Amino acid sequence: MSTKRKGLLRSSGIVSGMTMISRVLGFVRDQVFAIVFGASPATDAFFVAFKIPNFLRRLFAEGAFAQSFVPVFTEYKEHRSHEDLRALASHVSGTLGLAVLALSIAGSLFAPQLISLFAPGFDPDGESRELAAQMLRITFPYLFFISLVAYAGGILNSFQRFAVPAFTPVFLNICLISAALWGTQVHSTPVVALAWGVFAAGFVQLVFQLPSLHRLGLLVLPRLGWRDSGVKRILILMLPAAFGSSVAQINLLLDTIIASFLQVGSISWLYYADRLVEFPLGLFGIAIATVILPRLSAIHSHGQGGEFQHTMDWAVRLGLAAALPCAAGLLILAAPILATLFGYGEFSDRDVQMSAWSLRAYALALPGFILIKILVPGFFSRQDTRTPVRIGIIAMVSNMAFNIVLVGAFLLSGVGPAHAGLALATALSASLQAIMLYRRLGHESAYAATTATFSVAARITLATLAMSVVLVILSPPTDHWLTLDAGERIARLGAIIIAAAIGYIAALYLSGVRPVDLRKPHQ
Repeated sequence: MSTKRKGLLRSSGIVSGMTMISRVLGFVRDQVFAIVFGASPATDAFFVAFKIPNFLRRLFAEGAFAQSFVPVFTEYKEHRSHEDLRALASHVSGTLGLAVLALSIAGSLFAPQLISLFAPGFDPDGESRELAAQMLRITFPYLFFISLVAYAGGILNSFQRFAVPAFTPVFLNICLISAALWGTQVHSTPVVALAWGVFAAGFVQLVFQLPSLHRLGLLVLPRLGWRDSGVKRILILMLPAAFGSSVAQINLLLDTIIASFLQVGSISWLYYADRLVEFPLGLFGIAIATVILPRLSAIHSHGQGGEFQHTMDWAVRLGLAAALPCAAGLLILAAPILATLFGYGEFSDRDVQMSAWSLRAYALALPGFILIKILVPGFFSRQDTRTPVRIGIIAMVSNMAFNIVLVGAFLLSGVGPAHAGLALATALSASLQAIMLYRRLGHESAYAATTATFSVAARITLATLAMSVVLVILSPPTDHWLTLDAGERIARLGAIIIAAAIGYIAALYLSGVRPVDLRKPHQ
């Protein structure tokens, strides 16, 4: 294996390791939320107040901005002087900072109107809408801090400094856990303490990254630079990228809007299911995408088309090896996982069962989500943001159509709760988007999977089916699982997951897949 691809694998491991720490703490955070607050009108209000700035963060900061900034910044780093790089950093931080500061102030001022827009199903005179607006005024400035965090992280990733940006989200979980355990004891409305935890987390995450920028000599004084050529290029790339890289988040937000019209608790049930899907997505999909974007940008900058193909092939193969078994595990073990992680205190057995409906549907979306994360950098690294946005718009419109059809079908048939239709619609639109992205890359002769990758993918699928048989045999019915205490749930779930993992690895080996097939692209 080449030294460069060894570096990619090592970098992916670093990002995955740091993400693992963050995701584990995220589970602890959500456990605390479930035990302390359960699924109630107050939690629905908080999740909406948190989702709005978090959605904008993923749309503009980690989505459009990061995908547009890194290729341009990498090009400057590869071909221009350090002083040019400092000037670009100064102009970008000043321009971005002013824009998101203005947006944050506007969002706080018009909080009631935003709640009406994003959660129209809340009773206009009810407690949930007023409480959500109150918390949104507190959480919206998080967008300002986290956008600058994304800017700093983009610089660090461009210099192959992946550890600090990957570890930074840990502080969000620490702040929210602290707010839930101790802030709620001193606040007159306990759930509002969570909003202050979000605000504090944004500030802490930004401060944490500044020393790393200083060591690179890129902690510069922000300056406005609307006319700077580099800033103009980033802005031109950002507009379509805002849709192209974040359609999944738009779809999830649309789910929240529709869920606000459904029975109380639907937003919370979707939230907890989404959090579990986010774990493998962050651990594998986002980790792989994070390390290949600067690499693909540098490859494209030097005109190395063959290396571009090989890097994408490696990423797709590794992504599928993680996505398929994780999706099967979440689908089959939905109720046991939710019961083990969240089924205590105010989070009732009914909440477990209702969240499990969401998780089973979201699990089907995981392969599509991970492939989207991997395929989109294939466009952005070549500074093509228009193609992903066209595909993203098609996927978003399709998602709305799927929502209407599936929610209506669930309501009329009574086969399951209506919110499960929202999650299933997301799965269908994610799969559609991934297919369209892949076909377009092939049409542009940028990337097409090799025969070896199709062969490995088929064997991964067979191994996943074998693992699924193990899971079905070992997993007891949900009603029995809910009778177990916490220790028994943890021990049994751990044993089932270990047995399934062993079965998956053994099946891969027997099918002829070796570690080298996932580490080294075939040429």
